[in-house]
Amino acid sequence: MSAARGAEAAPLAAPTPAAWVEAAVANWQELLLDHANCEKKAASTALALIFAYPEQERDNLAFSRLAREELRHFEQVTRMLRRLGVVHRRLRPGRYAAGLRAAVASAEPGRRLDLLLIGALIEARSCERFRLLAPRLPAPLNELYGELERSEARHFELYLECAAAAAPGGEPQWRRRLAELAAIEAGLITAADDELRFHSGPPRARSLSA
Repeated sequence: MSAARGAEAAPLAAPTPAAWVEAAVANWQELLLDHANCEKKAASTALALIFAYPEQERDNLAFSRLAREELRHFEQVTRMLRRLGVVHRRLRPGRYAAGLRAAVASAEPGRRLDLLLIGALIEARSCERFRLLAPRLPAPLNELYGELERSEARHFELYLECAAAAAPGGEPQWRRRLAELAAIEAGLITAADDELRFHSGPPRARSLSA
């Protein structure tokens, strides 16, 4: 059994608030635009790890495959935008990624461990939200999100496996640090947000525009 499969089914400290789900269903066009951005960011995260840690040859082969898959997802979402008549436009970034980056250790080996654990949390949150949204969205978007849920599950398992191998203190260290970062992530997705984004908290009533 892998380190990830030995961990919780999803390493999250809090579920997505129902208010976010309702807002996302009602404003799925806005969400789909941000989703396209998320797929690009996911690919760039995997590539950044390859560049930052070239000595991690085994992990980097896996992250190379991951980056290619994330770019394929970006292509799928872009085609879906076109198919559903959603005009592509620039969105302001939410606070989620910056909030997680602020928690990353500044020195090694803690920095790499944090990056891997945060990668696992982001992918796990995506997996959870695809699962929540797929039954509520119209075809063909519901089918795409059902497929992506399964992909994101594999992705967070990969990040957890790499984190388990990277932790110098073994399992107690990475599980303890995962719990700390998961608490930060939970705070970011449960607090009210200024805009609706794929990884935001519930939007304030006045803020459903870019």
